[in-house]
Amino acid sequence: MSSDLQSLTYHPTIPVSPAEVYRAFTNSTALREWFCDTATVSARPNGHLFVGWHNGYYATGHFTELQENRLVAFSWQGRGEPAPTQVRVELAPDDEGARLTLEHSGIGRGVEWGETAARFDRAWRRSLENLSSVLTTGEDLRVTRRPMLGILLANFSADDATRLGIPVSQGVRLNGVVPQLGADAAGLRQDDVIVAIDGLPVADVIALRTALSSHLAGDVVDVEFYRGPVRHDTPMVLSGRKIPPIPATPAELSEQVRRRYLRDEAALTEFLSGITDMEASYQPGPDEWSVKQVLAHLIQGERYNHQWIGELIGGHEGAYDDYSGNQALRLSATIHAFPTVADMAAELARLNAETLALMDSLPDEFVQRKRTYWRLARTFLDESYSHIADHLGQMRAAVVAARAAGIGGTSAEGA
Repeated sequence: MSSDLQSLTYHPTIPVSPAEVYRAFTNSTALREWFCDTATVSARPNGHLFVGWHNGYYATGHFTELQENRLVAFSWQGRGEPAPTQVRVELAPDDEGARLTLEHSGIGRGVEWGETAARFDRAWRRSLENLSSVLTTGEDLRVTRRPMLGILLANFSADDATRLGIPVSQGVRLNGVVPQLGADAAGLRQDDVIVAIDGLPVADVIALRTALSSHLAGDVVDVEFYRGPVRHDTPMVLSGRKIPPIPATPAELSEQVRRRYLRDEAALTEFLSGITDMEASYQPGPDEWSVKQVLAHLIQGERYNHQWIGELIGGHEGAYDDYSGNQALRLSATIHAFPTVADMAAELARLNAETLALMDSLPDEFVQRKRTYWRLARTFLDESYSHIADHLGQMRAAVVAARAAGIGGTSAEGA
C-alpha cells in the first residue's frame, strides 16, 4: 500500500454468534440500530450501500465481497471526502463469541483529507462499542447517553407563526414539556418556538438533534426561543434520558402496555361523555383541529403502530425522506368512515386491542433479537409516551370553543 495511505484496524470480540454480527452489517434495519440514522442496502456482490446521519454526513458504496457469517467488504465514499476508501470486516467464532477484525483502509493524508482519519477512528470506536451493547443487551448507547430537553414536539408552519405572533417561520414548536426535566425547569411551555442552541440555528428537529449531538446529560446549554413576538434567552440543564426497565417476555410487555392503554382509554371515555357530535365536529380555526379530527389522528397513529411493529418483526423497517404530516384529506376520510364520536372511540379501542394482540404474539426469534425488541419495548413504555393524553388538552380547548360559539346538538353518548 502506498505510504500516502493509512488504515485503521480494530479487533473487538462480541459474545454473540458471527451470524448476528454479519446481519448487523448487511441489513438496513440492523444498521440503523447501532450505526447510523438511515440506511438502505442490497447485500449481494456489487449491491449498493447507503448510510446517513441526521447531522448531514452520509456515505455511499457497494459490497465488494460477501461470505455469509464470515466476511463483509464494501467501498466507502463519504460526503466531502476526496476519494473512496474501503471497509473489510472478517468474522470468526471463538470461545467468547464472534471475533471481529475490522479494517478501514485507503485513507489519505494531507490537507485535502484533513482530520478524516481521526474522525473515522472516533466513529468506529464509538460504533463498535454500541454494536456490542445492542447485540448483547439491546441497549442503544446513542439513546441512553443522549441528552434531552424534555419537550413534546408540534408542527410549525408559516401559518402557525402568524397565528402565534412569532416573527420567524423556522424553529421547533413545543406541544408541551415533560415535568421535572430541563425545559420544564427552565420555564419553557407549550407554543414556545426554539430557534437556537448555544448560538447554533435550530430550523427544525434535525437541526435540534445536531445542536445537541456533542453534549451529554448534565451539560448546560443556552436556549433561544420565541414566546409570541418576544425572543428569550435562557440557560438549560440537559436531562438524562429515562429508560424504563425492559420486560423479559412479550407477556410482561403486553401487560404493562395494556395498563397504560386502559388508563388512557378511561380518560378519553370520561372526556367524551356528554360531548355532542356537533360539538366534536367544530373546528375552532383553520389551523386548529376539531375533536373528531384529533380522534382521526389517534386512529391513524395506532394504525401506524401496527405497520411499524410488523416491519420490525419482519426485519425490514421502512425508511422515509420526511414525515408525511397530518393530511387533512386522510383525517376527513377517517371521519367519513366513522362519522360519530362513538364510532371513532370504538374504532380506536379496537385498534388498541390489535396493538396488544401483536405484542402478545411476538415470536421468540424477535425477542431474541435484543436490539429490536429493546427498541419496541422502550418506545411503548416511555413515561412520556401517551398519544391520547398528549391530545386531551387540545380536544378540551376545541369543545370550549364550540360551546362559546353556541354549538350544541345531540350528545355523542346517545348518538
